Parts: sequence; structure tokens; C-alpha cells
Amino acid sequence: MYEVNIRQYTPEGTFNAFAEHLPRLKEMGVDLLWLMPITPISKTKRQGTLGSYYACSSYTSVNPEFGTLEDFKKLVQKAHHLGFKLIIDWVANHTGWDHHWTVEHPEWMMRDEAGNFTEKNGWEDVIDLNFEVMEMRQELIDAMRFWVYECDVDGFRCDMAHLVPLDFWQQARLSCELIKPLFWLAECEVVDYHQVFDVTYAWWWMHETMQYAKGQSSLHAVRNVLHAYSQYPKNAIKLYFTSNHDENSWNGTEMEKYGIAAKAWAVFCFTWHGMPMIYSGQENMNTKRLQFFEKDLIEWEASPVLHDFYKALAALRKRNAAIYAGESFILPAEHSEQLGAFLRRKGDELVLVLLNVSTTGKLKITVDHEWLKGRFKNIFSGMEFQFHHTESFELQAGDYLVYEKVAE
Repeated sequence: MYEVNIRQYTPEGTFNAFAEHLPRLKEMGVDLLWLMPITPISKTKRQGTLGSYYACSSYTSVNPEFGTLEDFKKLVQKAHHLGFKLIIDWVANHTGWDHHWTVEHPEWMMRDEAGNFTEKNGWEDVIDLNFEVMEMRQELIDAMRFWVYECDVDGFRCDMAHLVPLDFWQQARLSCELIKPLFWLAECEVVDYHQVFDVTYAWWWMHETMQYAKGQSSLHAVRNVLHAYSQYPKNAIKLYFTSNHDENSWNGTEMEKYGIAAKAWAVFCFTWHGMPMIYSGQENMNTKRLQFFEKDLIEWEASPVLHDFYKALAALRKRNAAIYAGESFILPAEHSEQLGAFLRRKGDELVLVLLNVSTTGKLKITVDHEWLKGRFKNIFSGMEFQFHHTESFELQAGDYLVYEKVAE
């Protein structure tokens, strides 16, 4: 998955300008595009100059800064022609202060004891919707159906999904999928929401790895998170990432958060159970926090420095069943608080992953496992090695090694 920040992606900040990047993203190995909200932004109580994507004034219109509805339809068509799926961000919990419902249907909005519009989470530029009003629910679902029917989008990334009643999402999925099957991603870590959603965020994992990078947690705690995720219902998928629009703007770039281990943790996202995500500019090794409410252009290199890095990882995921459908075996390591080591296997397909996510260099690990036999290729260098059950490796701080078994 690739998260698209239309505003900051190009000087123009439009659908048409972003469309020029589609061939590059396809070549890098992206399958699924998630566009941050494309709806118009409220002007009342707007934050900053341009406001937040997440404070909409209409659920069935396009932000004029990005182009027209026809421009968006053409983007979806071009994406489909190149083999992408495309989903849009859906903000069901709240609207902006000048959403037309505030005038047409004020009874659909949440009010405080004094009768004033309100919201519960401290976001000054939005008003919560009242999900006890069935008429509002139906209108919101009809708005979601609009984007599927009129524009042929392939699903929704649902903002703060856990703040919205689960039975609303159940109703929405049933109704929208009368048009076509869709992909549903929830910004949420409530297990019950997998009754509706295909994929949920791995916020817990990301926060624990951040704490580890700060010296405030342990790899043992990170492994406990992974164990907890393994207890999720069958077919429940977690979304792994080292950055996204919230993280980049408010908590720092992946380099700020993870330091020298940023790429090693990205390797983990691509090689563990689940779905990996790249945020706009990560392939460019973007080193700045993009302003959330202002124009703040990603400064693209002619050839993004991590294009081939992500391409190698994406290609591995596509071709190797050990990664997309295999079992996992976490390997014991002498330096278990600095090194992550695991095997992934499906039938005869096997991948060995070694990660030094610490700031300590020259760490040695000996892998002794019956699966580790035969010819293996380093997916980044292309070099091949003959392994014989027991092999030793040395990793510098931030190093990552991924070996794929070569078919005999």
C-alpha cells in the first residue's frame, strides 16, 4: 500500500500532476493506492492556511485545489489501467464546521449540554456526527456508495474507525458491496472491528518500536506485540509502517524516530505477516516533516534513492509464498535485545531475515536450523551463497540481511 498526499506531492498539488508518478510507483512494486481525503475542506475554524483534509464541507464533492470530479475519475481509470487498486480516505466520525449538513440537518450533529455543536477528542476544526440518527447514517452510506458507483473506487481507509459504531460499518460494507467487492482498512486496533475490516493499523507495534529506538522499551516487548497480533482472528491482517501523514507531520520522519535503524524496520514491515505501507516521499528518503495545514512540497530527487530498496522488497512479497502466506519462526540470538532474526517458510520456499535495529555494531549471530540448507540469494545484492544448516553473520548498526532460498 502507498499513501498519497496529493497536496504535497507536486508543485501543482492536483490529481493530474500526481498521475504522472503512477508508472514510477508501479515499477517500484506498489499495488494499492490510498489517497488522503479528496473532499473539500471547511473554511470555518480552518487550521492554518489550507486546513486539514479531515475537516470536510461535503462528502460528495472534490476539493477544488486538487481538480475536478472528472479529473479524479480519470486518475482512477489510469490507475486501474496500470493495475493498481485505489481507495479513498473516509472520515465518518466528524465533519468540518461549515459542512452543509450543519445548516440542512443540524439535528445530525452532536451537541453539548448548552445545545452547541461539539466533538469529543479536542479537534477544534470539526464537529462529531450523531450516529443515533438513522437518517444521517443512511445519508453517509449513500455518500460512500457515490464514490464507488460514480468513480469506481476500490475501497476505503476509514479514519479513526473505532470512534464510529461497529454496526454502522457493518451496514456500510453490506450496502457498498452491493455495487462491487471492496477493500476496507481501519485506522483502529480494536479486534472486533475485523468483523468488518480486512486490515487494521499496527499502531501498537509502531509505538513500541519507537519507544525501543528511544531506549524506553525492549525487543522483548516488541515480540510480545507480535504475539498478541498472532491471536487475532484468522485472516485478520495488520498494516505495518514506519511513517504516515500523522507520524511524519507530528512525531517526525522515520529517520528522526528510528535513526540508523529506519531501513531495518522498513524491511521488517515487508517481511513479517501483514501488509506493508509506504508514505509519500519515503522512497525519496524524505528528511523533513511535511506541514499539515500548509503547502509544503516533497522535494523529489530525479531518481528516488530508496526506489530499488522498496522495489526489491515488493518483488519478494509478490513472488515468494513464504512471505505472503508462510509460517514464521523467530530465531534465538545471543544479542536478542539488538537483533531481530526470523525465518519465513511455505513449502519449499524459505526466507531468512536478520535485522540489527540497535545502534551497536559488529554484532554476530549464528543461525542453526535444519531449514537453512541449500543455495540462498541476498535479495538486495543478488549475491548467492551455499548454506549448510549452521551459518554465522555479522551486522553493523542498522544493517539488514534478507536471504531467499533459490529453487534447485
